[in-house]
Amino acid sequence: MNNSKKTGRKTIAVNKRARFEYRIEERLEAGIALEGWEVKAMREGRVQFADSYVLLKDNEAFLFGCRVNPLPTTSTHITPDPVRTRKLLLHRRELDQLFAAVDRRGYTVIPTAMYWSRGKAKVEIGLAKGKRQHDKRKDARDRDWERQKARIMKRG
Repeated sequence: MNNSKKTGRKTIAVNKRARFEYRIEERLEAGIALEGWEVKAMREGRVQFADSYVLLKDNEAFLFGCRVNPLPTTSTHITPDPVRTRKLLLHRRELDQLFAAVDRRGYTVIPTAMYWSRGKAKVEIGLAKGKRQHDKRKDARDRDWERQKARIMKRG
């Protein structure tokens, strides 16, 4: 887990594939409705959301495909579902903005990071457009060139 004293955020998980597959235009912070066992598992860092996505339905946002593996000490009187659908908590204005972007402009909403903010679990969601293959190759070339340029500048 990554501690950041400047922002007060403690990272739980990061979706690295999101930056590779999509061009992220705008980012929003959303709360997430969790059960008790999920909070404990998140504190242990047992979250995977590489293949997760956000579905907008009935004026609400839901996180699909996020896997929270339960701890072995989870209570026996509940049956934990690691990949259950979780509701995202957003303001009405933010939801309207997301619905408009997805419906009219063809954007996709994807989760990019999960972190603790003032003791509450938050999900950073991004308004994104998918990259084509040539865009991905161009990004890789640009990244390599920046790396080479930094090496050259470091040598003097």
